[in-house]
Amino acid sequence: MVKDRRRDLPEAVLKENSRRICETVMSLEDFQNAAEIFVYMDCKGEVSTRPLIEAAWRLGKKVAAPKVEGEDMKYYYISSYTDVEDGCFHVPEPVTGRAASDRTSERALLIVPGVGFDEKRNRCGYGKGFYDRYLAAHPLHPTVALAFEFQIVDEVLTRPEDIRPKKLVTEARVLQD
Repeated sequence: MVKDRRRDLPEAVLKENSRRICETVMSLEDFQNAAEIFVYMDCKGEVSTRPLIEAAWRLGKKVAAPKVEGEDMKYYYISSYTDVEDGCFHVPEPVTGRAASDRTSERALLIVPGVGFDEKRNRCGYGKGFYDRYLAAHPLHPTVALAFEFQIVDEVLTRPEDIRPKKLVTEARVLQD
């Protein structure tokens, strides 16, 4: 249902709402205080992360994007859009080979995607568990999920291994504890 809504919305609406979501994220202390931003590369009508990435570069923050490696996900630094190309599941992935250090970067702000969320910030991803496994292994990251308001549903069923983002930002509100 959410994927259909995302696909049916005019591109101008998705772009404007993405801009509003990213402006809210950039106003958060989590973003302002972060030296590094770990961010998904949007595709298929997801909230665009382009404004966050470009703002981070302008502010001199390091930016890293995820790459699927087997059953896991690892982050690699990118300094331009030429550092990514079509990867696993046709999601843009880094090709730089400059791995983000797990020890020094675990406090980087991590931007989380999702298909659907509920108001408790429970997240429905794409079903492979990459983010949940990564966050279980790297629990110190402050996490902010991005979603369009129509992606908020009454309830997302969860499993014990599911990890909620600490904050959820839509074009209309910020959900957090």
